[in-house]
Amino acid sequence: MEKLQKKYKDVVIPAMMEKFGYKNPMAVPRITKITINSSFGKQVASKTSGEREKIQNLIAQDLALITGQKPCLVASKKSIAGFSLREGIVIAAMVTLRKGKMWDFLERFIYLSLPRSRDFKGLQLSSIDQHGNMNIGFREHISFPEIFVEKEKTIFGLEVTISTNAKKKEEGLELFRLLGLPIKI
Repeated sequence: MEKLQKKYKDVVIPAMMEKFGYKNPMAVPRITKITINSSFGKQVASKTSGEREKIQNLIAQDLALITGQKPCLVASKKSIAGFSLREGIVIAAMVTLRKGKMWDFLERFIYLSLPRSRDFKGLQLSSIDQHGNMNIGFREHISFPEIFVEKEKTIFGLEVTISTNAKKKEEGLELFRLLGLPIKI
């Protein structure tokens, strides 16, 4: 955890101040939170309530292993017949990381998870939005080192959102590059 946070303080802040002309180190964009989200989707759509709860518990346990924090279960807000969805059914699990756990997760994400993911050639530039936030989708959660592939019963996808307080896409892009995220040009 301390390695990436120290890199932010020692390398990223001076480089960003020089490039964008910030007068105060507090004006430099920083990462505010990381949100990890996994939808249960088709895995629980046509199941009975007992089977649905079993799958939800397995996914929630894996998310807790990956993030080090218990996930919050999210229920559907309204019924949608085309998706076989009823109002009030739990459809996703999400975790929001801040401060120490956020830096710890980000370090493991950059140095361990991304290189282990299948056919990884770098993150797309289009994954950064106009406010400098990054959204990354994974088809399989088994690229995280906390998950043992041999013991897995369900393989699910998840989305990682890295939120910053940058005002422009260029600021967010430079922040991610200086932190060491492999972004394709």
